[in-house]
Amino acid sequence: QVQLVESGGGLVQAGGSLRLSCAASGRTFTFYAMDWFRQAPGKEREFVAAINWSGGSTYYADSVKGRFTISRDDAKNTLYLQMNSLKPEDTAVYYCAAARRIYPYEPDYWGQGTQVTVSS
Repeated sequence: QVQLVESGGGLVQAGGSLRLSCAASGRTFTFYAMDWFRQAPGKEREFVAAINWSGGSTYYADSVKGRFTISRDDAKNTLYLQMNSLKPEDTAVYYCAAARRIYPYEPDYWGQGTQVTVSS
């Protein structure tokens, strides 16, 4: 089992920045690829970014490429998502997830989510 707890969400104006964190506990963090997903009201959950177990490979949705950066600190068992140049359409609940196989495979463990609201 892997337990995941997101933090860092909040309200920010368009053009601003936020950094989300995801603290992992349980089974060894380094065994897993890690993902960020998001779900806006009335919409399907969508992939945002992924990072492999070593941190050497990252993947992004086209909608966030160039604005968001995923990273991991294995010494702290923590995943990050740096979000810059935020837009109102980035408003969503953001979830981190741990996966035995990196996206597009379905993750094995999910956090509870953190709300990000971007005002225009």
